[in-house]
Amino acid sequence: MSHPLTLVSHVLCPYVQRAVIVLKEKGVPFERRDVDLAHKPDWFLACSPLGKTPVLLVGDAPIFESAVICEYLDDTLMPRLHPEDALSRARHRAWMEFGSSLLNTIAAFYNAKDDAALDAQADQLRARLAQVEAALAIRTGNGAWFAGEPFSLVDAVFGPVFRYFDVFDGLGDFRFFDGLPKTTAWRAALAGRASVREAAHPDYPALLRDFLRRRESALSRRMAKD
Repeated sequence: MSHPLTLVSHVLCPYVQRAVIVLKEKGVPFERRDVDLAHKPDWFLACSPLGKTPVLLVGDAPIFESAVICEYLDDTLMPRLHPEDALSRARHRAWMEFGSSLLNTIAAFYNAKDDAALDAQADQLRARLAQVEAALAIRTGNGAWFAGEPFSLVDAVFGPVFRYFDVFDGLGDFRFFDGLPKTTAWRAALAGRASVREAAHPDYPALLRDFLRRRESALSRRMAKD
């Protein structure tokens, strides 16, 4: 790629992490530039119409929205992370969208205002993860990743999703992965992948805990008791 790449990011944004994973899987050099979303600079608002991260600057040309960024990188850089077959590619895109919706369910969980709502959202999360287990159960390929082999954009999406549970596991016995052996194995494989490990800020677990404590939620009140 002839243009320099700059990824405008935020340290806690999971959508940023998926773009970083793809960049690292492609082995392309890039600069990471963090912004404070509570005090958005004018230059950032000029290149991010929605005021969100990530934004990929290709030279001076901005691309916003993580799914679009990942697709652009896969269109322009090797190795390809999408399947060549059109039907398989469409199915992968659908599961990428499922991963994004799972982030919304996670947010509903940590923002739940009382214990009843927290338990209900935990049930919703377990139900969503059971759907992931069902998808993994019917895959035909051998290997550690969503489609067996190779590593794909779906894997890049779910790496940051599963990272939340590394912190949740220390906050209570929510049994999110009970009875989900394939999802548990996929989660472990992603946690060991270099691109996934390196996508998050080194202080991510502590930063996420601080973020959760400030939510004024049922989960934050549980954390205050520990």
